[in-house]
Parts: sequence; C-alpha cells; structure tokens
Amino acid sequence: MELDLLDPAPRRDGADGPRVQEIGGVEIRPGELQVLIDGRRVGFTVREFQIFSVLAARPDRVVRRAEIYEQVWGAPWVHRDRSVDVFVRKVRGKLAAAAPEWTYVHTHFGIGYRFSPERRTGL
Repeated sequence: MELDLLDPAPRRDGADGPRVQEIGGVEIRPGELQVLIDGRRVGFTVREFQIFSVLAARPDRVVRRAEIYEQVWGAPWVHRDRSVDVFVRKVRGKLAAAAPEWTYVHTHFGIGYRFSPERRTGL
C-alpha cells in the first residue's frame, strides 16, 4: 500500500483520498504531511515525511536505498549517493525525540531500511 502524498483530504472511513493510518502507535496523516506519536506531532519536513512514508507503507519489509530514492526524488539512484542515509538519520532523530522508548527504523547494512516499531529494552 502506498500513501498518496498529494491529496489534501485524509480519511479514516475508506472513502477516496489518503487515509489516516496507524501503525505501531504511529499515526500517519498524508493529507497534512504529519506524523503523530501519542498525539504529538513529530515535526517532519516534507522530504522527511516522504522518506518515512515510503518505509511505513511497507512495515516489516526491507526497502532498498535505490527504491526509496527513486520514489522520493523521482530519479534513478546514483551509487554512493548518501541522501537517503542523511534523511533517514534525521527521521530517526525526530522519532527518537518523540518516543525515546521506541525504535522505528532499522538499518540493513548494504541494502536499505525497515520500518518496524520495537520497544527498546534496558531503558
């Protein structure tokens, strides 16, 4: 399932338009370009929201860097381009600030990233 980032009318009722989604306690509002955790806005930029949306649309699946880049930037990924990594780091930082007891984005070295909300142990 892919989130429509351009339609401004989020819906919960299954009608046409992007639907507000909740995954692992994270509320995603595509029509507002907002993500909320426990009712608090995470405060993503548009690009961060796009990166997060690509990952959250495929929970528990590894998404390759090239696929993330192509969906967000609309162009083929150039090997060794670190744009995806930089933005994932920003996304992680904002998610950690909003919910420090959770880890949401996991790295699969040399491949890409996976969205899987997991409670941190030892906190």
